[in-house]
Amino acid sequence: MTKTPLLSADALRVTFPGRRGAPPAHAVDGVDLDIAPGEIVALVGESGCGKTSLARTLLGLVQPTSGQVTFAGEPLAHTARTLKAYRKRVQLVLQDPSGSLNPRHTVYDAVAEGLRIHGTNTHDGDEREAVSRALSRAGLRPPERFFLRYPHELSGGQRQRVVIAGALVLDPELIIADEPVASLDASVRGEILALLLSLRDELGLSALVVTHDLGLAWNIADRVAVMYLGRIVESGPVEEVLTNPQHPYTQALLSVLPEADGEPVVLSGEPPDPTRIPSGCRFHARCQILASGEAERAGVADRCRTEDLPVLSGGAPAQQVACHWATAPAKTSQA
Repeated sequence: MTKTPLLSADALRVTFPGRRGAPPAHAVDGVDLDIAPGEIVALVGESGCGKTSLARTLLGLVQPTSGQVTFAGEPLAHTARTLKAYRKRVQLVLQDPSGSLNPRHTVYDAVAEGLRIHGTNTHDGDEREAVSRALSRAGLRPPERFFLRYPHELSGGQRQRVVIAGALVLDPELIIADEPVASLDASVRGEILALLLSLRDELGLSALVVTHDLGLAWNIADRVAVMYLGRIVESGPVEEVLTNPQHPYTQALLSVLPEADGEPVVLSGEPPDPTRIPSGCRFHARCQILASGEAERAGVADRCRTEDLPVLSGGAPAQQVACHWATAPAKTSQA
């Protein structure tokens, strides 16, 4: 039985106007995405694919051009009062802890900031207890040892734990983590990923992890959604998508991992440009399957170039793919 989503995006579109007569940028161009309670979803794609714009829209930082964000069954209204209450329940963890922590604030003040903004604790004792609990949950123990320290006195991993503690202090139901380990040394990444998993297991916390790294998705996510040029092109349980990728773009992303078999797939053409959405499949100009003639042999090459694909369902438990070649009868009959 499928859980009722905690957070849902329904037919979400975000368009930014072009500058000085330039065409508009379709950063998010039709996305359905669900996150269930206690679920970790990895949103994967290269730079420029729209994943950060989608994350900011889910946080309520960007108002969608069309479509709807729903949280706990209630549509998200873009009013000051609603957004303030929403951002207590949905917290952001940024990529670079050095940039997101004020160098003049102590660890205590950095973690307590959210409490003070939301007026959650009126007594010093309550605030101190909440900050201590958040630091302990983030793995900084004993918490009192870190209260009066400044960001420059901490390691990169400790700074990221402070950022996570600042999110946890408000007891959110969901965190959105934008490249949470990208700026950390390899030796520390595993610790932070293990922390996120333990928070899910111990607190029932849901998470959307935004990353360009499919290897990270493999280590932390329950489901993965692969995004290209404003749309999710493949999604499903992480084991199914990463062991049996159906979309040529997913195959290309996986091919460059160190543990991948065979030669890396080198994509031709230009990186995705949200001001120039092509006809047909939005990946077709760079697609290695189309370039190799495999799509022609499957009888779908013309459709790849001219026929748009439907938006994938946000909450389907099974693997989905938006690709004419992957779903062609000539190919599926060979499987």
